[in-house]
Amino acid sequence: MTQTPATESARGAATPLEAPEQRDFFGHPRGLSTLFFTELWERFSFYGMRALLILFMTATAERGGLGFTAEKAGAIYGLYGAGVYLTAMPGGWLADRIIGQRRAVLLGGIIIALGHFSMALPGTLFFYLGLLLIVLGTGLLKPNISAMVGGLYPEGGARRDAGFSIFYMGINLGAFIAPLVVGTLGERVNWHAGFGAAGIGMVFGVIQYLLGGKHLGEVGRKPQSADVRTGTPGQPEKRGGSRLAGLVLAGALVGVLVVLQLLGKVDLTSAVGLARTGGLIIVTLALAFFAYQFTAGGLDATEKRRLAVIGVFFASSTLFWAGFEQAGSSLNLFARDATDLRVLGLEIPPSTLQSVNALFIIALAPVFAWMWVRLNKRGLEPSSPAKFSLGLVLMGAGFAVMVAASLAAAGGDKVSPLWLVLTYLLHTLGELSLSPVGLSTVTKLAPQRVVGQMMGVWFMSMSLGNIVAGQLAGKLGTNPTPIFGAVAVTGIVAGLVLALFVRPLRRMMGGVH
Repeated sequence: MTQTPATESARGAATPLEAPEQRDFFGHPRGLSTLFFTELWERFSFYGMRALLILFMTATAERGGLGFTAEKAGAIYGLYGAGVYLTAMPGGWLADRIIGQRRAVLLGGIIIALGHFSMALPGTLFFYLGLLLIVLGTGLLKPNISAMVGGLYPEGGARRDAGFSIFYMGINLGAFIAPLVVGTLGERVNWHAGFGAAGIGMVFGVIQYLLGGKHLGEVGRKPQSADVRTGTPGQPEKRGGSRLAGLVLAGALVGVLVVLQLLGKVDLTSAVGLARTGGLIIVTLALAFFAYQFTAGGLDATEKRRLAVIGVFFASSTLFWAGFEQAGSSLNLFARDATDLRVLGLEIPPSTLQSVNALFIIALAPVFAWMWVRLNKRGLEPSSPAKFSLGLVLMGAGFAVMVAASLAAAGGDKVSPLWLVLTYLLHTLGELSLSPVGLSTVTKLAPQRVVGQMMGVWFMSMSLGNIVAGQLAGKLGTNPTPIFGAVAVTGIVAGLVLALFVRPLRRMMGGVH
């Protein structure tokens, strides 16, 4: 979950002019409380619905579900996760250029709530409409609420970092509580009641956001480019040219997809086909961006070496999230089908285990922060490539645990939930090693003139990871051991290979730690 608040690092803080000065929320601006609880309720709605999503899709019609195959459900799950990341960039652009971050967060929250309420209604039409609305609303809310937190601290520095730490706790508190409430309602009462509860949570967030808006001062009220006409001569025309180029590229991509569909090379008529095509599009766009920057981007030798390192990190990030994001898909299905969920004499819903990662994050994030500081003071802090390597190995180790768990369950006996708990612990350790490093390092390595574009490409790695995770979940079948084993081997081997190249990569980074 650490990848979610990091959007702020990618896009920068909100305009800090006229930020409120009062400090009565743990010594921080009162506006932080407003954003803290808005984010808490948004994450409550997001992770609550996420805990139910693949379980609802694969449940039979007799049990109130949609009766989808695991392959179709996994593809939809992956497309949904990918969409959340892909819409963050246009959501930030819309706020910066047109409506402002304050309105973007409000509009996003309302759209998210409508999406959950749509899913609370029976029927596949309302289900798909709900997913689409949640994706669009999250794209508006997530990047802009994080940017507004930065805008509360015009002085920057340590207080700003501490403010984000508090804000980050709201994210994980919401993610921890949600499966316990929404998941239990959905599995024990009615699927649609669970989705409705997620919507009610978002409504609480919107209401307190409106009531607490007075504490935000002028932060996020106006678009950041509201004074674009006062910029350098020719700036508006250049921006118009960029828009035209973007439209041409989008039109060409649509044309190519139509031709490929007519030729039978892609399938845009099914969820599985869309997921495969979506992954292909993301890979193509990322490769095209890197190729253009290397050949025609006007980069010097140092910048090209650093861009190559970003390419390595992009591949590593994709592999990591392809494993990690199976928590809500294949691991959730394993919890339902192969795990003994009796705890202290009570049977817990499978979705309850989705709270474990957030609980570990809450407990371990301060420990990691302290550990990196201590190691840095002694000159022992691992470099960014070393942390990426560690994250991949830990992700793979988590799936090695799942190989053992699936083998223990192969005879039909259900296994202890401690197998999944141990897997989530290893994945959390991997997340804390890799995720906070990614965005920060990329912003340092990317040429400043294309850093915004580079962050868009970086989000593509997370989107691609989600799509791959969904497709892997669709191949789980009755014997998950081969899939778990393949992910374990891929993660561990990729991490070890990356470890062999830590020193060359550090040299290529040109002094960036």
